[in-house]
Amino acid sequence: MKTELKDKKVFFDNGGSKKEIHPFWLRERVNGETFIDKKTQQRLFDPTTIKKDIMIESLNLSNNFLEIKFSDGAHAKLTIQEIFREFSQKNEIEHIKKIEWDSSFKDFNKYEFRDNLFEDKKMYEALINFYQYGFVIFKDVPTKNNFIVNFANSIGSIRRTNFGEFFNVRSKPSPNDLAYTSYSLSPHTDSPYRIPVPCIQMLHCIENKVTGGFSTLVDGYTVTQKLKKDFLDHYKILTQIKVRFQFIDQNVILEDWAEMIQLDNDGKFKQVRFSPRLDFVPLMDKEKLELYFSARRKLSELYNSSEYKIEFKLMPGELLMMDNHRLLHGRTEYDSNEGDRFLQGCYIDYDSTEGKLKHLKRKFNL
Repeated sequence: MKTELKDKKVFFDNGGSKKEIHPFWLRERVNGETFIDKKTQQRLFDPTTIKKDIMIESLNLSNNFLEIKFSDGAHAKLTIQEIFREFSQKNEIEHIKKIEWDSSFKDFNKYEFRDNLFEDKKMYEALINFYQYGFVIFKDVPTKNNFIVNFANSIGSIRRTNFGEFFNVRSKPSPNDLAYTSYSLSPHTDSPYRIPVPCIQMLHCIENKVTGGFSTLVDGYTVTQKLKKDFLDHYKILTQIKVRFQFIDQNVILEDWAEMIQLDNDGKFKQVRFSPRLDFVPLMDKEKLELYFSARRKLSELYNSSEYKIEFKLMPGELLMMDNHRLLHGRTEYDSNEGDRFLQGCYIDYDSTEGKLKHLKRKFNL
C-alpha cells in the first residue's frame, strides 16, 4: 500500500487499486492542540458541524508524514502508518497470529508475579503469549485475601456471572455445577449459555494436596482446523446448526442458541462452544440430525484425544489465564479424602486484555 498526491487530492494504492481518500475523512482527523485533547485523545470539536464541501488547500508528503491544510484553515499532520492501519480495518490484536498446538506442546512459558508486573514490559510479553496460544500461566501470585480479584481488576474489570464476582472451586455437598465435585471433567468451555459467553477465565491455585486433579487444556482452534481439513461435512454442519445451551439451578434458568463452531464475517474461526451436558439440538429432518450427531461425536473424539490434550498440575500460587472462546479446559479425577484442592476463579472480557496490551505498547513505545 502506498500514498500518492495529485491535484490537491490524496490517493492510496492497495495492490494496483488506486482510490481517493475523502477530504472530510482527513479533516475529521486533524490533531493539533486546538482540535484534540492530548491526554484523552478525544476531539474538541464536533465533526458534524463542519461544512460538507470541505476542500484541501495544500499538501505535503515527507518523512512518512502527510501534512494538510484545509479550506477552513485547519491543519493536520498525520502519519502514513496510521492511515494505512485504518484502511486495514483491523486492530493490532487481530494481527497477532494464533499458533496452533497439540499434546506435544510442553515447554510453555510461566511468568513470575511481582508487585509492578501490571505496568511492566513482562506483562506485555505475557499478553502477547496469551493471544498466540490462548493461555498463559503466572507463578508466585499471592494466595491470600482473594487476590484473584486484585489481579483481574489490575488488567481490566471482573465480569460478574451467576457464580458471583469470583468463585471457589473445591468439592462441596449439593453443588449446582460438576466443577464443585471431585469428578473428572472432560474438555469443555465455560458458560456456553451466557449472552455473551465470558471471554477470559482465570483460575488461581490456592492449595493442591491431592495426587490427581490435573488441569487439562485443548486448543479448539487447532481441533476445528483439523476437522475442517479432514471432515468437511462435519465441520460445515457444526458451523451452521444453532443448538440450545442451558443452565438450570433453583434460582435461575439461563439459555442461548449458538453454533458449536462460530465463524466471523469472513468465514474464519471466531469461537467454540462445547459442553455436552448442557447442549440440546433442535428437532429437524432425520438425515440432518444423523449428520449432526456424527459430527458432534467426531468433534468430541478429537477434543478428548490424547493427541490434542495437554495435562499439568497447577501448584499453589500459579494462576492460569485462558481464552474461553478458543480453549477447552477440564480436570482429572481426584480423591477429596487425600487433602484439599482449592482454586479460585473469575472472568474478564476481551477489552480488558486488549486495553492493557495497547496501553503497555504505547508506554514502552513497542
